[in-house]
Amino acid sequence: MKKIAIFASGAGSNAAKIIEHFQYNPEIKVSLIVCNKPTAGVLDIAARAGIPTLLIEKENFFRGSAYLEELEAHGIDFVVLAGFLWKIPAALVKAYPGRIINIHPALLPKFGGKGMYGRFVHEAVVEAKETHTGITIHYVDEFYDHGRTIFQEKVEVSPDDTPATVAQKVHRLEHEHFPRIIEAVVNQQTDGSALPNQR
Repeated sequence: MKKIAIFASGAGSNAAKIIEHFQYNPEIKVSLIVCNKPTAGVLDIAARAGIPTLLIEKENFFRGSAYLEELEAHGIDFVVLAGFLWKIPAALVKAYPGRIINIHPALLPKFGGKGMYGRFVHEAVVEAKETHTGITIHYVDEFYDHGRTIFQEKVEVSPDDTPATVAQKVHRLEHEHFPRIIEAVVNQQTDGSALPNQR
């Protein structure tokens, strides 16, 4: 059994889809929700699903233990970032090499980096008059939105799209692809099976 910790900061729609995807999987389990905001909706999702939660604070995350002892106590094998807005500290990257996965709501390397998340990404896409945007699922290293790409999928941006409508299109891609790519990555590292082709 491979155990996943989902790190999230907000409403948790991606986390909900991941939990649902693995609900009956005998080999992969969402075992912990890690959150940095005590009012985040993802904590309610975890409670309804009966998944333990860990509320973290900045000082210990960045200058303390990075909560490695807590992750180890839950037997965590993989870390999945699903709308988690803090940069991952080096200690955590080192402890989980090639086992931390993030989703970004744009086609990296475009529209990535510090401060580029959520509506800020979609606003930048519309302002730049991009004809396409999409999602990038990638491994996490010590830099924002920098790790090796695992998978991308794109969607058309029309001239009359707004940041809100672009967000809706991107969310559909996230919900469709993120859970299955997580499963593929875990299986690939477990049994050597092939990852999906990048698009």
